[in-house]
Amino acid sequence: MDMPHAEIREEVKKLCARFPGEYWRRLDAARAYPTGFVRALTEAGYLGTLIPEEYGGVGLNLAAAAAILETIHAEGCNAGAVHAQMYIMGSILRHGSPGQKQHYLPGIAAGTLRLQAFGVTEPGSGSDTAALRTFARREGDHYVVNGQKIWTSRAEHSDLMLLLARTTPREQVTKRTGGLSTFIVDMRDAAGHGMTIRPIRTMMNHNSCEVFFDNMAVPAGNLIGQEGQGFRTVLDGMNAERLLISAECVGDAKWFLRKATAYANERQVFGRPIGQNQGVQFPLARAYAQLRAAELLLREGVGQFDAGAPCGEAANLAKLLCAEASWAAAEACVQTHGGFGFAEEYDIERKFRETRLYQVAPISTNLILSYVAEHVLGLPRSY
Repeated sequence: MDMPHAEIREEVKKLCARFPGEYWRRLDAARAYPTGFVRALTEAGYLGTLIPEEYGGVGLNLAAAAAILETIHAEGCNAGAVHAQMYIMGSILRHGSPGQKQHYLPGIAAGTLRLQAFGVTEPGSGSDTAALRTFARREGDHYVVNGQKIWTSRAEHSDLMLLLARTTPREQVTKRTGGLSTFIVDMRDAAGHGMTIRPIRTMMNHNSCEVFFDNMAVPAGNLIGQEGQGFRTVLDGMNAERLLISAECVGDAKWFLRKATAYANERQVFGRPIGQNQGVQFPLARAYAQLRAAELLLREGVGQFDAGAPCGEAANLAKLLCAEASWAAAEACVQTHGGFGFAEEYDIERKFRETRLYQVAPISTNLILSYVAEHVLGLPRSY
């Protein structure tokens, strides 16, 4: 099988070897942020993959970023603490002003600034982005923001946030997605000055939070693109997000299948390896087939994104199929290991919990099906 970016994958694999299962289990138990892992990725330049060389980055494309994230997950690690820095770049690189890029990108590439928070989802809107209510009101040379975001991952560990807020009341716009604007928020200035962060404890160590805005001031110069066109601006970040998360799912599926296959070859029951039994073989073989099909669609979507072509269909379908493939591989892996699949020392239960998230986030599989029904098949809108 062709493996694009083989050299990058090999180097990422070496880095991940410094952070074995014991490292992640300790973090899991303490609900701690993987500071050492993030630092290693930063120092190696991987978090600046998409940032052009003129701003201190590596200047590679989304395909390279996908290879990095896939490998991280295939080696048993987790990129949840860092992946936003890659997919948020889609919005800033395509819609940010030259001044904004010069001001922020060198620091992000150098690791002195973290751009890890994506403020979109709200308690009352969920996946209905057009229904969000957080409002940014223009007052002279700045905007005043009031509202709330939820499931804003890494908010406690980020210096900057990409924030989507309404700048025109919903009843005054003709298009559902109109009247939204995107901002770069310096969270270091905002903390304690109109912004409050509250962590949410979840079934996995994912560092997700609620964020509250109470008359938080954002300089007008931090508006990305044009006021009222924020949905279009953030869409590039969302498509990149779906594709990069899909790559992580592919990595998870490969990890589960490698783990399960090794165990099925070694484990002896009734005087024979359990992998000799078709009841063990077939779920693993079917999961592999799902993985390969999903992986091919992911490559198509990444290619479209890097070419600047419309990629909504491929990005959404890749997210759907890759998440389902990783979950099928996870189920088969647990079943193959039996009781040992639930033991922490095997790392399966941790990865099992982590990969389950992607049936729900960053977009529910049901909403993807609704998107395909309406925008691809031409069926009536269901929501």
